[in-house]
Amino acid sequence: MIPPINCIFGFLQQQNLVTIWLYEQVGIRIRGKIDGFDEFMNIVIEDAVEVPVNAKNGVEEVEKGKKLGKILLKGDNITLITAVDD
Repeated sequence: MIPPINCIFGFLQQQNLVTIWLYEQVGIRIRGKIDGFDEFMNIVIEDAVEVPVNAKNGVEEVEKGKKLGKILLKGDNITLITAVDD
């Protein structure tokens, strides 16, 4: 098993575009590139976009996304981090 911190470090090194699911926020997700993180999984996201999620089918509506720029996302708010498939 790969430790979670190593997985996040891999996304950072490879500059993967990631989608972050937020705790108790099923209607939105955050998409961007990881710019840094710490031992508490607080994550700095570069070129962050707030992406709405369709409530009926769970599909991300990227074209309706709101650009946020560079943000700091507190680790307590993160449920899941996944690489984006292009």
